[in-house]
Amino acid sequence: MERDAIVDINKVSKEYATNAGPVRALSQINLSFGDGAFVSIVGPSGCGKTTLLKMIGGLVSTTTGEVIIKNTPVTGPREDVSFVFQEAVLLPWKNALENVLLPIQVRKRVSSQDIRRAEELLDLVGLKNFHRRYPFELSGGMQQRVSICRALIQDPACLLLDEPFGALDALTRENMNVFFNGLWRRTGKTMVMVTHSIQEAVFLSTRVIVMSQRPGEVIDDVAVPFRYERTPEIIGSVEFGELTNKIRHYFTKSNLD
Repeated sequence: MERDAIVDINKVSKEYATNAGPVRALSQINLSFGDGAFVSIVGPSGCGKTTLLKMIGGLVSTTTGEVIIKNTPVTGPREDVSFVFQEAVLLPWKNALENVLLPIQVRKRVSSQDIRRAEELLDLVGLKNFHRRYPFELSGGMQQRVSICRALIQDPACLLLDEPFGALDALTRENMNVFFNGLWRRTGKTMVMVTHSIQEAVFLSTRVIVMSQRPGEVIDDVAVPFRYERTPEIIGSVEFGELTNKIRHYFTKSNLD
């Protein structure tokens, strides 16, 4: 599914000014993500994973280097890049359909075509009968599906996911992983996800980027060899266990000292 590069990260570093002096969050990141790839970024807390994601999305500027999407440098937020965060952050006074249409409403008058698109997305994620339900009437997993539809409504080239299932219980999270694998295969979108779960990263991704402690550097770029359709049964396979253990080895105490 991965095609020509759509995201290029060239010699990117990030330094923050603090009262105690400058803090280097990221150092010399060089990565390229192909069109249609699903890439996960894992690493210790504070290694700059979310900072890197926000730089791809234009929410945080680089100190040195540049991020390029579709041959255009990222200088700020863009309509062809969307975010899904850990919390769904739905407006409680709007129903599911209205929450999905919010990014359109901010820019222009909502058309009948926009409404049809939003309805199709909700149907796609299994919410066919919940278009008019309000957030308090939806489970956590359903709310996150609405959030995903809201991110997809503008047909972005790249979808950025910051711990999108971290607030869900274990069973719902496993179900959402299976659902999201299917959504990725159906839409063909480039997706970049930050997660603390190595198992989740391997289950969902075509590649797993492993980062060091701060300042974050790329210490491995692990290709995931499984076919694109993933089912929970794969988690119990020898190959899956070997791959997750390979990545987990980077974060044992002896390797972090």
